Amino acid sequence: MDGDTNIAALGALLSDPRRCRVLLALGDGRALPASVLASEAGVAFSTASEHLGKLLDAQLLCVETHGRHRYYRVAGPHVARLLETLAQYAPAAPVRSLKEGTRAHTVRQARYCYDHLGGRLAVGLMDSLLEREVIIGGDGRFDPVHARDDRFAAPGRDVDYRLGDHGASWLRDFGVDIDAVQTGRRPLIRYCLDWSEQRHHLAGALGAAVARVLFERGWLNPAPRSRAVMVTDVGERALRAQLGVVLNGPR
Repeated sequence: MDGDTNIAALGALLSDPRRCRVLLALGDGRALPASVLASEAGVAFSTASEHLGKLLDAQLLCVETHGRHRYYRVAGPHVARLLETLAQYAPAAPVRSLKEGTRAHTVRQARYCYDHLGGRLAVGLMDSLLEREVIIGGDGRFDPVHARDDRFAAPGRDVDYRLGDHGASWLRDFGVDIDAVQTGRRPLIRYCLDWSEQRHHLAGALGAAVARVLFERGWLNPAPRSRAVMVTDVGERALRAQLGVVLNGPR
């Protein structure tokens, strides 16, 4: 018979900053080999293998074998949501160099949150869709004191976001195959509480579909060896003109 939940065991696992760096490196849904994750964690390959084994045992990671190579990824979107929720409470890491400062800025500007977008870009997109009533049911804001209908207990479920009357047609015009997205098994609209912006960003099947369109249009590019996402010059102009999303101006 199993006893009560053992939160301390998970806390002990995440108390090692090297394991946390591995999880953050995989938070965008990519599969990476141990050699790359060792570099991300700043440890030797043998040490990385030990940490990866512990994360596998805790079912936070899964592993895929391709020939002689093993690739690791987070075990699913629930792990990505766990990381985002923990980030809501975690203090900011100290910045000790210009390189670290630049990286921190890019992650907060735009990043992958598993298979959808997070950061200032994603919050701006959510606000734009709400303003155009493509999505209705909330205002994109998170108020931890007064918002009784927006709880951490069931992230992405409490606020009743749904398509507006003309939402499907707007999304088709934008390039989203909304019919295919709606018929999938995955919930159409979910949201995450964005840890860096303290507002909602779009998740679920629709969030992933919108992200794909932005990459296909060349508005976004993945940053090398990072969960950060880079907005191209074309993308910055198009986001401003078509969606009213301004990344470098005042909020």
